[in-house]
Amino acid sequence: MSTESAEVLIHLQNVSKFFYTEEVETHALEGTHLEICRGEYVAVAGPSGCGKSTLLSILGLLDTPTEGQYLLNGQPVESLQTSERARVRNREIGFIFQSFNLIGDLTVFENVELPLTYRGMRKPERKERVLNALERVGMAHRQNHLPSQLSGGQQQRVAVARALVGEPSILLADEPTGNLDSKNSDAVMGLLKELHQNGATICMVTHDARFVEVADRTIRLFDGRVVEDADNKGIDA
Repeated sequence: MSTESAEVLIHLQNVSKFFYTEEVETHALEGTHLEICRGEYVAVAGPSGCGKSTLLSILGLLDTPTEGQYLLNGQPVESLQTSERARVRNREIGFIFQSFNLIGDLTVFENVELPLTYRGMRKPERKERVLNALERVGMAHRQNHLPSQLSGGQQQRVAVARALVGEPSILLADEPTGNLDSKNSDAVMGLLKELHQNGATICMVTHDARFVEVADRTIRLFDGRVVEDADNKGIDA
């Protein structure tokens, strides 16, 4: 996707992240430049320890860069105060984690509703949004179940609904199939592909080469640096 003709949603300029422990300096990311446009599907790939999770944490405002600038929707976010970062996260970013991160003593409906509750949204609007999100992932019929009553694939579908319910600018998926068997992995990836076709912007970290090719672009990291930014168009997924 040409960044000249598309709206740039995420812009990283010379972003680095260093960790310091007992006189050891670790460069998790170094001099990263990245743009993601609205409506793109970007896969982030690379070996373990290359900086993929650090990059996703910075994009999701769960961590801050040591150096560089991060613009989200044209606004600088790397220096926001904690409360403002939380507000932006809640409204702009949807997270899908490898371990699902559902709350065990809440029902499916309540898990998906939680981000909207934090916003102070009125109950009728919350209900409408939650049911719509659950319908989109095919889990409305399980809305009163607890996570422990669901399979791994079903739990990940609920996690996707929770990420979608707030209508975020971007979905960040960290190894979303990492804890699933091949059948459920294919089902969840099919769901993400469908969401993208309907306009969702997705940035996904994955180790699975099959799923890398589903994306529009592949960003490859090695030792904290972007070593490839490839257009996947023309690849049969």
